[in-house]
Amino acid sequence: MTEHLPEQEPPDQRPAFYPDEASSDEMNAKVTCIPPLGQATQIARGGKSVRFTVLLETSNPSLLEDPDEKPAVCLWHNHNGHYDWSELELEPTKDYGDVTLINRPKNRSLTRYWFTAELPGQPKHAQVVNFTVKFRMSVGKGWKWVKDSTGMEDGALQYHGMDHKAHKAHELKRFFADISPDIEVQSEKPDTDDTYLYSLTCPVTAAKDPDSGYQHHRLGKPIHSSRWFALVRLWTPWLAPRQGKGQFELDKDGVSLSFLREDGLHVACLAISGVEDVVTTFVHDSEGNVIIKGRNDRTESGTSRILVAVADTFEVANAAVWYQACKVVGAYGALTADAETKELMDDKVKPEWMEEWYDGFTYCTWNGLGQDLTADKIHTALDDLSKENINITNLIIDDNWQSLGSGKTQFLRGWTDFEANKEGFPDGLKATTTEIRKRHPNVDHIAVWHAILGYWGGVSPEGSIASKYKTIQVEKQAGVAAGKFTVVAASDAKQMYDDFYRFLSASGVDSVKTDAQFFLDLLEHAPDRRDLTTTYQDAWTLAHLRHFSSRAISCMSQNPQMLFHSQLPRNKPQLLVRNSDDFFPEVAASHPWHIFCNAHNSLLTQHLNVLPDWDMFQTSHPWAAFHAAARCVSGGPIYFTDEPGKHDITLIRQMTAQTPRGKTVILRPHRVGKAMDPYNGYEDLALLKAGTYVGPARTGTSILGIFNVSGQSLSEFVHLLDFPGTEEGEYVVSSFVGGDVSPAMSKTGQSAMVGVELEVQGWDILSAYALRPFTVKEKEVKVAMMGLVGKMTGSAAVTGLNMYVESSGRLRIWTSLKALGVMGLYVGDLEKRSISEDFMVMIYGKPIPETCVRISESCAKVLEVDVEKAWRESGEKAGWSNEVTVEVFMS
Repeated sequence: MTEHLPEQEPPDQRPAFYPDEASSDEMNAKVTCIPPLGQATQIARGGKSVRFTVLLETSNPSLLEDPDEKPAVCLWHNHNGHYDWSELELEPTKDYGDVTLINRPKNRSLTRYWFTAELPGQPKHAQVVNFTVKFRMSVGKGWKWVKDSTGMEDGALQYHGMDHKAHKAHELKRFFADISPDIEVQSEKPDTDDTYLYSLTCPVTAAKDPDSGYQHHRLGKPIHSSRWFALVRLWTPWLAPRQGKGQFELDKDGVSLSFLREDGLHVACLAISGVEDVVTTFVHDSEGNVIIKGRNDRTESGTSRILVAVADTFEVANAAVWYQACKVVGAYGALTADAETKELMDDKVKPEWMEEWYDGFTYCTWNGLGQDLTADKIHTALDDLSKENINITNLIIDDNWQSLGSGKTQFLRGWTDFEANKEGFPDGLKATTTEIRKRHPNVDHIAVWHAILGYWGGVSPEGSIASKYKTIQVEKQAGVAAGKFTVVAASDAKQMYDDFYRFLSASGVDSVKTDAQFFLDLLEHAPDRRDLTTTYQDAWTLAHLRHFSSRAISCMSQNPQMLFHSQLPRNKPQLLVRNSDDFFPEVAASHPWHIFCNAHNSLLTQHLNVLPDWDMFQTSHPWAAFHAAARCVSGGPIYFTDEPGKHDITLIRQMTAQTPRGKTVILRPHRVGKAMDPYNGYEDLALLKAGTYVGPARTGTSILGIFNVSGQSLSEFVHLLDFPGTEEGEYVVSSFVGGDVSPAMSKTGQSAMVGVELEVQGWDILSAYALRPFTVKEKEVKVAMMGLVGKMTGSAAVTGLNMYVESSGRLRIWTSLKALGVMGLYVGDLEKRSISEDFMVMIYGKPIPETCVRISESCAKVLEVDVEKAWRESGEKAGWSNEVTVEVFMS
């Protein structure tokens, strides 16, 4: 289905900043600026000035004609008026010499110059301030514009205006011009502070069977909009991001929108679907108006429902519309068999049982074993994993295990029987799962794939399923396998699912991946969608709750009805839901887009009752590390689909860890990983930053996955403010790729940033660890728990932490870890201490050998405790606990 990938690809590659053979002088000079070029920086309300800092680096001494003549940098800006550009010369400074610069080349010497200046006051006309940078290495070399050497567009400063204080109440018409009079607008009380919230309703004409009713309404033109972001229906099953500047224009129907206004306010819009058989989306007209598009499948007049929120930040505005959406769906949308769901939750499902399902390392057969699937191929693949000591927790048996009728393509083949096909599984499904569990006791959960309507071609009219349940013939729209096919009728869908999942459970299967769910929205006729869409969602939900304790993966289900009906309500455990289109191993251009798309889709899915699944990937692939890092910061599960014998063991070890019981688990952050700036487009020359968080507020770890999805080398400063969840106090920032650890910094500090350079296909994971100050024997020391070092998200291994000074004056650090590895502890004055004299480390109350404790080779302030080695040598048994406790005493 790669024809549905977006047309855009990364821009053409430009030369790297440090070419071995430079084609021109300016290629050997690199400029990094904060606030950044090519992006919009929001200036907090009441700010008196904006500090610009520029780092100029060169690896070519010949650019400096006279050693006594220093380089110069100037800022070019229109702070005094939209058409009134002027120059601000930056002053050389040595104040930023302690800023950590990450991923710089090791094989050449760099000369660095820092420059800074203040741009004072608010802009005279309250407009967006644009700026760029020019530089010269010496008078003889002349001035160079950054755009000419890198292609970097102007940066923008979005000042939060003071106009909001002049209005006690705001009407929606302040944010949209020329709103259609047939839209009813109601002000609502938001669940977020300093937010305006509006509920909009408008009529949608009734369906005239078999055709749906359609109606459009003009929400209007966004007022003072400078940038916009949308999540659109890439095609029927998937969402994807779109960004723009100036006039609003979408190439696909939108589900959610956000506009960044010139005054720094964010206007978020959400179209609600799945309520009373109405689907609502956004389109545009030729004048840039936002148009509400409603589709009604009922024979009575329906209602499109829109929510609009206005706040100082995107996250607050976005959260406001989603919090309100929960109320709307609860009030107007029938929740999935609510009474029956509650009964099953009370009797059969315990959320705490889900940990292995969410956090277990999972193997999927799809790309690794292909469509010609057999039991022998599965056994071979699992045996291969065991030989490599890759002890997976979950197995997904993907497409082509089912019994199917004949057909030239998979889209023309229908499901015939619950039992597995005899060609690939001659002894049946139960024999296969029994053998898997016998050979591989580490496998806790076995899932099988199936489509929501049975198979891609529905149900075969000649099969046993069609003979047992009532069937109907339906027609799919043009696109994927258009035409007529047979499905189980709505009246028998619940019974069919109950019987099917009972069979699977008896066969040793305890979880499912249910795909092609968008087929319910692809049905051609309104009566079929009306009868089947909600019925099948509810039948499937109740069946996986009853038989699998909610261990299910929802796939190809980002159509609007399912987002709001099955995935938003919080009356059941979090559902694993595919978050984007597929991982396509052979399509080079798909890989950076895949990560970009997932990070932005998570701005929506973070508010659903789901864990986003960023899809499987292969660890031996050229883009493997890029994908692995993204999965680690996603906050969702990690699935891999290696071919037998093709594994990157080092990469797998960086993503996972072994528990004391020998299970392989992922180290999943506590929050959904998401794009930190929704307005940066795929073709913009900006690093993609996906942020997440681990642990409690103030003392937890903030994590940024940073990815270069462009076609050229990029360099940016990452400020401590860019890390989600950072509070007051001091932090140190570490780089996973380089191992660098920054000096202590606070958000108000002048040097509260690190410099990150990434080549094409480059990535890194930065972690900001909160420092905690203690007085130990009259000396202040600052410490931070880093979790398992050498793991991409090693701080997620920490399940408990307590630090305090004992009455004896020693500092005691008690840590509980969910897995084994090397634990890192940042100690601010470690270089002044002796491991043998100042530290004692214990596991379960027993001292560990001094050979298991060392100072990190990457940073002299990090104490490393090899918990895994100490555990193995101690001969400890896991017993009832799947965690290990470590105590560090510091004198």
